[in-house]
Amino acid sequence: MLDPRSEIYTSIEYRPIQPSDLEVLEKIHLSLFPIRYEREFFLNVVNGHGIISWGAVDTSRSDEGRDELIGFVTTRMIAAKDSEIEDLFRYNYSHKDLTLLYILTLGVVDSYRNLGIASSLVREVIKHAASVSNCRGVYLHVISYNQPAINFYKKMLFKLARRLPMFYYIRGQHYDSYLFVYYVNGGRMPCSPLEIVTSFVVDFRAFLKMLVNKFWSKEEKSIPRWSRCKESTTLLASQNNNKRIISGEDTRCHV
Repeated sequence: MLDPRSEIYTSIEYRPIQPSDLEVLEKIHLSLFPIRYEREFFLNVVNGHGIISWGAVDTSRSDEGRDELIGFVTTRMIAAKDSEIEDLFRYNYSHKDLTLLYILTLGVVDSYRNLGIASSLVREVIKHAASVSNCRGVYLHVISYNQPAINFYKKMLFKLARRLPMFYYIRGQHYDSYLFVYYVNGGRMPCSPLEIVTSFVVDFRAFLKMLVNKFWSKEEKSIPRWSRCKESTTLLASQNNNKRIISGEDTRCHV
């Protein structure tokens, strides 16, 4: 039986996020994500300061709501050399000049789920990345227990590049992250023996780092409780590309 909601699918349009979307964008992020984003982040999104974004709107709604966001995706273009997968592009002699489009946030309001809106937003991201000649891919992180997100990106033909041990730190506990990539403009996974060895060395170093972190975690447990810093109840995303630190009551993570 046809879902009655599918009738509105043709009325969904996609456009860049604009200053008038500020309050709705903040509201949706607050309802979907456990991370409390800074106001500056939203201002950068709506004004296009270092962030490239797309929004979905339902034009079949009343005049007051026909241009109101029902979905969004925010991204940032970064140098490949500053990403966790810089080693995947060392086969290319010009890899220092290559860029990647990183997905920051992606979300759709509950009443518009399962209508293909998220897929359409990601396709907009891929289309833009392919239009930038020195861009070699779109990439993102997914926390290891977020199986719906993992299934979604696999369905969108993203490739699992690697698993990053202990990438997230949530309420005193470490979680791994999966790093997914969609290659564009000739970007590809390493395939020659040298490329594969290089990738293996990077992954092995990450594994050793995980062991060291576990050792220090055990050492920290032996420290008297009163001498530790009190954990914040807010949720924070670190600026370091190599790790995300999140703390707070909600352990869900939509990335």
